[in-house]
Amino acid sequence: MAGESWNDDELDAIVDDYFAMLRDEIRGIGYSKTDHRRELMKRVARSNGSIEFKHCNITAVLEELGVSGIAGYKPRDNYQGAILTAIERHLDVTGARDLTLLPEAPRGVLSIVDAPTPAFRNSPRSHDLDRMVRKFDPVERDLRNRELGLAGELVVMDHERRWLAERGRGDLAERVKHVSVEIGDGLGYDISSFTLSGDVKPIEVKTTRGGPSTPFFMSRNEREKAEQLADSYHLYRVHRFGPKSSLFTLRPPMDSAVRFSTEVWRADFR
Repeated sequence: MAGESWNDDELDAIVDDYFAMLRDEIRGIGYSKTDHRRELMKRVARSNGSIEFKHCNITAVLEELGVSGIAGYKPRDNYQGAILTAIERHLDVTGARDLTLLPEAPRGVLSIVDAPTPAFRNSPRSHDLDRMVRKFDPVERDLRNRELGLAGELVVMDHERRWLAERGRGDLAERVKHVSVEIGDGLGYDISSFTLSGDVKPIEVKTTRGGPSTPFFMSRNEREKAEQLADSYHLYRVHRFGPKSSLFTLRPPMDSAVRFSTEVWRADFR
């Protein structure tokens, strides 16, 4: 079947199998890619190389949907539209639950990375991909996934306490507060931490299973608070949330770090 286009049954089989492996990876359950591939070859009669190429295509689509794919299957975005349709079929049947699963909490120290530089795409998304991203909007999904948001905040709490304690400021580590839980969301940030000199460090945490460039939502209150507390405010972007999460920091002015766009309009009668 070399050179022939994949039919719907084959695409559904590889997509379902990919998500089965991804679910195991997210839950910390061991699995064998080789065994999965061997069983899949009995159903689709495709070569190892062809199957791995499709795996990488699926990873590329998931990156657009704000979800990190299977480790080792690097994204390859030169895919046909049929794989989009197959992924959408899977998500429709499963209620898109695979996009909202909560991975294991990170173990050990968060990996600190540089913030991505705002950049324009070399080429726009295709109409089908753009429609699919809007349908399974990663920004809206992360915003509503309170369990994921809370998990990210707890990881940052642990990170801040460890960071201070390892530098001889155990006194400050004990005073780090989860203010969005202890006081409420009205403050405009989630965690009250400290610098080594003892100055208060307000931290807003934004968490995603997606990569570093996955968009996120900021409320008007959060943006205003960022500017009001510009000298001390930190936004921590926790991404690829799971056993090997990464983190980068954004500082005000926020307009210089990210591009804001209006996605929601307030409707009033006066």
